[in-house]
Amino acid sequence: MTTVSTEGLDQLHDPERAVLPILLSVDTARRLAREAVAECAAADPHSLGAMLMAATTLDYRLRSLLAALDAEEGR
Repeated sequence: MTTVSTEGLDQLHDPERAVLPILLSVDTARRLAREAVAECAAADPHSLGAMLMAATTLDYRLRSLLAALDAEEGR
């Protein structure tokens, strides 16, 4: 089994440097999240680039959806 060193790599999300996403409506955020899930489901699991793109896309869409839900609840 081959191991990959993660030394020198940045974590996917750094709250210290995070830029808040544009606040979307819940309906829009939900639609975009569903589209992202559908797109990422077709990503090649053997491609590092495709997996990184899928991870960042899903991370962004999930954070956008949570921000929209929090805004709707008044958090």
